[in-house]
Amino acid sequence: MKIKRLCGELNLISLLAVYTYAFKFIEKLYGLIFMNSLKMFLRHKIALGVIACGFTLSACSSSNVVVSNTQAEANKPQNIIMVVADGMGPAYTTAYRYFKDDPNTSIIEETALDSILTGTARTYPASVSGLVTDSAASATSLAAGVKTYNGAIGLDVNKKPVETVLHRAKTQGMKTGVAVTSQIVHATPAAYIAHNESRRNYNQIADSFLDDRLNGMPKADVMLGGGWDYFLREDRNLVEEFKSLGYQYADSYEALDSLETGKATLGLFANMGLPRALDDSSQTRLSTLTKHALKHLENPNGFFLLVEASQVDWAGHGNDIASAMYEMADLEASILLLKEYVKENPDTLVVLTADHSTGGLTIGAKGEYRWSPEFLHNMTASTSYIASKLFEQDDRVAFVESKFGFELNTDEQNRIAAIEQGMKSRAVEAVLKTIIDERTNTGWTTSGHTGVDVEVFAFGKGADNFLGNMDNIDIASKIFDLLEK
Repeated sequence: MKIKRLCGELNLISLLAVYTYAFKFIEKLYGLIFMNSLKMFLRHKIALGVIACGFTLSACSSSNVVVSNTQAEANKPQNIIMVVADGMGPAYTTAYRYFKDDPNTSIIEETALDSILTGTARTYPASVSGLVTDSAASATSLAAGVKTYNGAIGLDVNKKPVETVLHRAKTQGMKTGVAVTSQIVHATPAAYIAHNESRRNYNQIADSFLDDRLNGMPKADVMLGGGWDYFLREDRNLVEEFKSLGYQYADSYEALDSLETGKATLGLFANMGLPRALDDSSQTRLSTLTKHALKHLENPNGFFLLVEASQVDWAGHGNDIASAMYEMADLEASILLLKEYVKENPDTLVVLTADHSTGGLTIGAKGEYRWSPEFLHNMTASTSYIASKLFEQDDRVAFVESKFGFELNTDEQNRIAAIEQGMKSRAVEAVLKTIIDERTNTGWTTSGHTGVDVEVFAFGKGADNFLGNMDNIDIASKIFDLLEK
């Protein structure tokens, strides 16, 4: 026991030596006199420790290294869940905290994300694409640990296929899956499964989900999201082909409930992406899909699951603060579900990050020190849905008020009345979103992406690997390491 204790002290002494080096660097920067005293103290402790361990150094044998390696293996999770909140920059998590806040208390309550924040990630793509990434390049970085050009799906900058963490998990006998609110061939899920030079080649990507195989089977055991248009085509019925391989299929949430647990599953619930959270029959559809994915992936060899809150990004592109907040609510519901899952399955790691930020969201605008999310609390439909139905209404103002959940003032009523019959839906939606932005005092800088760092969250076994600022490719590298058995 004494020998082990001394060897442990030697490790601590090595750490103190690193601290001494850091103090030297700080001293050069700041010239702080007290550092001299602190260095003397540390050097005294280090010298004593080295002398003590010098007499027993031979006892610190390779057997201790074996123990250390065994401990490292024991700290690796059996299951890894990667959550990507597409487009979720730091302003979104802050805005959601204010949106959810209880106005009857004197504090701003935390969300489920606040307690699991561990760091930040840099998002830039390969230099050929500049400093602002798209979802395909960033997802490839998160999935494979390489920088690539905007638009690339599972390829490096030279258009060569790269292995992803999902592929590695599959080759090691783990089950794999994706659960997303976009079409399952969209940039993020596609980058984990497929290889294609362009994210827009949706049919090719869908074909590859079936045709490109590992261990004789498709790379993903469970796929849940949208995508009828790409899997039920005139030239090819991929749904039937998946079923011929033993996959069970669901085309509604109700059908998903009735499927047999633990089997390979394809679930498609919309032509392309799922309806917005505000417009869906289940406003927590991501957590619903996540729950079912877990049910089908659980097995003794572990699993890798990608979960994507895809439509935070879509709300950002549309500068739609209402949809953004309800997508964030669906994300939080999924995180709460996963927290409970980790409690029951402590060998599970969950990592959450964004691929980039979208829209340049600002909490407050036009020089006014105010943000008023209470105007979003009673909304029952997205501005997109309202715009699509407006011309069917006899009383447009009453219809908008019923969906917004608040009364329009005279100026706002006049703007609704001025909308001309036959105006394009996007123009109508712009009028509606302007009203919401003015009421809440929300600002936007772009309809595209921005290049800011994004937050990293982690909990469960191995979460301490994701501390501090890192490159997005480091996230994949760390997961690759954790997958090594």
